[in-house]
Amino acid sequence: MQPLARTFAIALKEVQQMLRDRLTFAMAVAVPIIQLILFGYAINTDPKGLPTAIVSQDTSPMARSLVAALQTSGYFRVVRTGVSEREGDKLLERGDIQFLVVVPDDFGARVVRGEKPAVLIAADATDPSAGSNAMAAVGQINQTALARDLRGALASRAAAPPPFEVRIQRRYNPEGLSRYNIVPGLVGTILTMTMVMLTSLAMTRERERGTMENLLATPVRPIEVMVGKILPYVVLGYVQLGVILGAAFALFSVPMVGSVALLLAMIGVFMLANLGVGFTFSTLARNQLQALQLTFFFFLPSMLLSGFMFPFRGMPVWAQRLGEVLPLTHFLRIVRGVMLKGSGAAELLPELWPMLAFLAVAGGVALLRYRQTVD
Repeated sequence: MQPLARTFAIALKEVQQMLRDRLTFAMAVAVPIIQLILFGYAINTDPKGLPTAIVSQDTSPMARSLVAALQTSGYFRVVRTGVSEREGDKLLERGDIQFLVVVPDDFGARVVRGEKPAVLIAADATDPSAGSNAMAAVGQINQTALARDLRGALASRAAAPPPFEVRIQRRYNPEGLSRYNIVPGLVGTILTMTMVMLTSLAMTRERERGTMENLLATPVRPIEVMVGKILPYVVLGYVQLGVILGAAFALFSVPMVGSVALLLAMIGVFMLANLGVGFTFSTLARNQLQALQLTFFFFLPSMLLSGFMFPFRGMPVWAQRLGEVLPLTHFLRIVRGVMLKGSGAAELLPELWPMLAFLAVAGGVALLRYRQTVD
């Protein structure tokens, strides 16, 4: 019985130690719950209700039937009508819409004459999985959209071939290559993980080794400590960036349509935002294990809710609102916009200011929690 009693005593000691480490225990409970909620409710690989703009001046019943058929499919949600083709192109480039439908102005008249007009559906294919099912559903739309209009004297127009033609144009990624979406996204995910983890470990390592007392004995101010700890990892981040982009161009032939200098500047803001998170975690964690746990706790929703692994527009509204808070969500739009679309500073400004706001909040919290003396 003595071996069993000793074993039980050690197990009881371990339970007590685990319960005293509240952060570790909270992570063990919270992470599975978060995974269940995200995978059960937020993740959707078949997004519907994708924002669509209609370019058409045709008010005929057939043109309205075509638009209604697109909406009835469930994949298209018309958010803009009556825009010019140039305006629609801008909306598509900024990412405000997923599809641009261009209907000829004389669509109805040409169908009546049997001329088979062409309807253009331009898709933002930077993320091929986001609109693949929608584009597959469009394949049958020309055979069913005008079924109620082509009756009586026009019944012959409903017979094969279809009364109009649908032309699908995949913009920014004509071949629908997934690597054009994944490789730029890896820039953000790798930097998120490494920047947050390395910064949080750096400060907790100082505390564990007892060198924090020496640092606090100096006249160094909190902001100086924060900047001094962050700057080396900014340099390391750009080294990582060079390796990733070099592999992207050499191994995967990912295009770089936009400005490299603009991308580097945006990446600098993104790295600072994540380094601010890491510094904040270092003020919360008592040891390196807790720092790693907090890093994972931040990285998991960032990866799942940012649109890297699953289509962002396929998530419910509450999940999209959470995703909009994360720097990775906005950075993915920036890096894909620069590399695949050639977006400029004006188009990227709506994604830049949320990262700056996040940086200000994270940096402010880190400075407030920083202590000049060791408790």
